[in-house]
Amino acid sequence: MGMRIPNIGETELLVPLHGGVFEQPIWGSFLRSLRQVAAVAGALLVVRTATARDDLELVEGDVAGVREWLSETMRDGRVYSRAELSRPDGSRDFRAIRLHEALGLEAWLALADAQLLDAEHSSLLSALAPHLRVALQVLAALEQEKARASVSVDAFRRMNFGWLSIDHKCRIVDCDPQAERFLDRSASLRRGPYDRLTPSRPAIDRQLSILARDFAADRRHRPRAINLNRDPWIDILVSPMRLEALGGDSRAVAIVYLRGDRSSSSDRHEQLVDLFDLTPAEARLAWSLAQGLSIAEAAAAHGLTVETARYYSKKIYAKTGARGQVDLVRNILTGVLALA
Repeated sequence: MGMRIPNIGETELLVPLHGGVFEQPIWGSFLRSLRQVAAVAGALLVVRTATARDDLELVEGDVAGVREWLSETMRDGRVYSRAELSRPDGSRDFRAIRLHEALGLEAWLALADAQLLDAEHSSLLSALAPHLRVALQVLAALEQEKARASVSVDAFRRMNFGWLSIDHKCRIVDCDPQAERFLDRSASLRRGPYDRLTPSRPAIDRQLSILARDFAADRRHRPRAINLNRDPWIDILVSPMRLEALGGDSRAVAIVYLRGDRSSSSDRHEQLVDLFDLTPAEARLAWSLAQGLSIAEAAAAHGLTVETARYYSKKIYAKTGARGQVDLVRNILTGVLALA
């Protein structure tokens, strides 16, 4: 059996069909081409997803009265004539096909005209069916990724987390919206002249400049964490850009991940009192330990003896269910981030 060569009509349709998922409005070029190739008055594509409240109806030309006859009772992949779906009342003729895909995705594609349609129109819809299935699968995958990205963006927003990339002179190459907002409102880190990422403290500015030059020279360097501010807590992780851009060099040599706390330490202390039934003194010590301070450092920061700090820490571990400082950091940060 020889390979089937598509006719010119199908060839004209396949490119706009597969590229149409990236158009606005979606599949507009495909429907215009389909109407021209089929020489009909109108073309209709209806897409239904499991999560959308309303069907997506895409119309090219005159398809009045066709939509009401398209239903879930149509068999998947079978082309139906008007006589099989509607009353023979002398209105326009149409041919329609229904496709049902995984994850509850459904689509109806129809051709309509004032004249009677024939077997060639049915054959055209049958020939397009496997290609439309692939296009629908691409659309479903894109919608899944958009949903996941939306969840990730929301999580990053709640954690006050963002990223940006810099070149060898610390100039910002790219930036996500969360990081842009961070730079707009932060006194610790801002977008300076010539788009240079500029920390407020000169010592950190010099450290960041050295890292950018080092990462430009050798991208095998390990990432470096830098604290910008302790109250509220703001830190960055500077990591070398290890992946080359597609099709050539990228100006970016490093990714800078930003994390900042919207709340002050006093706010976090109150939240820890509520979350874990800590005393105010225990909450202050617990927050310091969660920021990575040792017992001795936390004791000195709060004017406590090391012995008193150890006594408090035992009560903190018991109340938070932590078995060590790593566990304590996880439990406390998970708790407070839920209140972000």
